[in-house]
Amino acid sequence: MPLYITQGRYTAEALKGMLAKPEDRATAVAALAEKAGGKLLSYYVTFGEYDFLVVAEAPDSRAAAAVVLAAGAGGGVTDLKTVEAMTSAQAKDCFAKAAQLAGGFRSAGKD
Repeated sequence: MPLYITQGRYTAEALKGMLAKPEDRATAVAALAEKAGGKLLSYYVTFGEYDFLVVAEAPDSRAAAAVVLAAGAGGGVTDLKTVEAMTSAQAKDCFAKAAQLAGGFRSAGKD
């Protein structure tokens, strides 16, 4: 299954709620991913520009988008950013395929 990495921020309201009643958000995110046919691989709380980072598998980009949209609709998170990721072995396959394709490709402005 494709991998997706999502980063985001908690809203001030969400932070107040988690201070009043601490919880492990990985449980809720895992359940949401499973409902979309995916699987949560990792959930990290991070320092810096974003408050959390999620690594998950999803059947396809539409399923991944649905999970992110559902999470964002709850109002507790903001500034969500999601990218599709690949393993280094998958990237190696892409480079090999690109090498095969590149030989016959003429770049713009070249004869």
